[in-house]
Amino acid sequence: MVDEPDIWSRDLDTINAHVRREGLLADVFFDYDRSDVRPDATDRLRQNARFLQDRPEFVVSVEGHCDERGTNEYNLGLGDRRARAVSAYVASLGVAQERLRTISFGKERPQCYESHEGCWQTNRRAHFVIVDRR
Repeated sequence: MVDEPDIWSRDLDTINAHVRREGLLADVFFDYDRSDVRPDATDRLRQNARFLQDRPEFVVSVEGHCDERGTNEYNLGLGDRRARAVSAYVASLGVAQERLRTISFGKERPQCYESHEGCWQTNRRAHFVIVDRR
C-alpha cells in the first residue's frame, strides 16, 4: 500500500474513505442472534488492531449492526453486545481501550435491503469508523 503523502493529516471523512478503499479497517460479521467473535473474524481483527497500533493518533468507533429481524429494542441490545465484543477483542490485542468507542445502530443502517440470508449476513456486522484524533 502506498499512502498519499499527507493522507493522515487530512479531515476524518477523507481518511475514512482512504481506509475503506485500502481495506485497512474492514468489517467483521456475526452469526444470527449471536454476539461472539467468530473464528473467521480473528485474522481480520488482528489486521485492524495492527493498523490502529501503527496509527496511535486515531480513535475509532466500533458500530454494532443487525439484520432486519427482531424488534428495534432487541437489535439495539444485540448490536451493542457485538460492538462491545469486538472492542474487547481488539483491546486484548494491545489497542488502548480509551481509543475504542462503541455504538449500536441495531437494524437502522443496513448495507443490504433485500430479505434473504445472503443480505442479512452482510448486515450482521461490526463496522469501524475513525471518529477522532488524540
